[in-house]
Amino acid sequence: MFSERTSWPLSSNRITRTLEQLKKADVPIIDLTESTPTRCGFAYPSREILQPLASDKNLRYEPQPQGSLEAREAVAKYYKQQGRDVPVERIFLTASTSEAYSYLFRLLVDAGQEVLFPRPSYPLFKFLGDLSDVALNYYPLAYTDHWHMDFFQLEGCLQPATKAVVLVNPNNPTGSFIKKDELSTLNRICQTKDIPIICDEVFADFAFPGTKDMVSLVNNDAVLTFVLGGLSKTLALPQMKLSWIIVSGPEELANAACQRLEMIADTYLSVNTPVQNAVAGWLSRREEFQGPVKQRTLDNLRFLEQAVKTTQCQLLKPEGGWYAVIRIPLTKISEEELILQLLEQDHVLIHPGYFFDFDEEGFLVMSLLPPMDIYSEGVKRFLKRIKVG
Repeated sequence: MFSERTSWPLSSNRITRTLEQLKKADVPIIDLTESTPTRCGFAYPSREILQPLASDKNLRYEPQPQGSLEAREAVAKYYKQQGRDVPVERIFLTASTSEAYSYLFRLLVDAGQEVLFPRPSYPLFKFLGDLSDVALNYYPLAYTDHWHMDFFQLEGCLQPATKAVVLVNPNNPTGSFIKKDELSTLNRICQTKDIPIICDEVFADFAFPGTKDMVSLVNNDAVLTFVLGGLSKTLALPQMKLSWIIVSGPEELANAACQRLEMIADTYLSVNTPVQNAVAGWLSRREEFQGPVKQRTLDNLRFLEQAVKTTQCQLLKPEGGWYAVIRIPLTKISEEELILQLLEQDHVLIHPGYFFDFDEEGFLVMSLLPPMDIYSEGVKRFLKRIKVG
């Protein structure tokens, strides 16, 4: 009765089952995986957020495939303030970054062809690929004293069926930005193979102090390029469901892509009117939205950095984003067993590395968003557990 594309294993894993049991028993859990900003105690300017949603303009429906001109101009202004020129005719609004990926998979990839993703990376990609009948292949991000792309393996992964390369810039969860020299190499590879780039830059505004040589692909004209952004991260407003695709690249290819994307977008018309009418005002206050998040993530990162210094753990220091990766000493127990011990005995929840497709044991991932008092207590319990183990 159901399609093969939805034949995922739907049973809960051990970590989820244990967490559910503890919650049923009203055991308080320190959740160091929490990445939804609206659940992390930030004070939002509620009046300024909600007032535009009551405008009479929201009673009129004027469908435009790419999104309203006013909203696209607000996105273009947001980039202009960063020194980047983005033509409004190259902007396509979507309801979410996930939807943007789906549009691009439909634009670029026929059923059974593949898209190359970074590893480690966010687990949502597997489901997005399945729903669009896209096969996923992976190129590795390697860590020495910093994260970098492994171009030798990336080139080795390219097949005739490879239709796009995905970047996450900065990557989630590693927090690593692509650098100028890496972009030059990637452009050369993609030019040679006629492969477009999809670059997810939802965390791009959240670089940590001291990060150098990072680049955006918004104006990448060397190859056909699609950059994704959205309010979920840019304004820490995931409930306001507005994202975008920016198209760049050689003129003829970019124009052809825009024509086809317009047909896809016109088929769905998914972006709601109130958010489009409100986005200009919200983006004009982005520093007010971003400031507390930037300070929280930086404070938590600094605490974590100091806390692990006297342990056998290693912080694989991020350059941006909302996550941190910890390399832990290998022991006789698996990552999953360690996570279960932390949950059952210490009442702390942390992501195992395999959740983000690390291809070997010994990595844990934690959010940097929780309030400092909660975060510091959770980290202390985690490090005590590692020492005991």
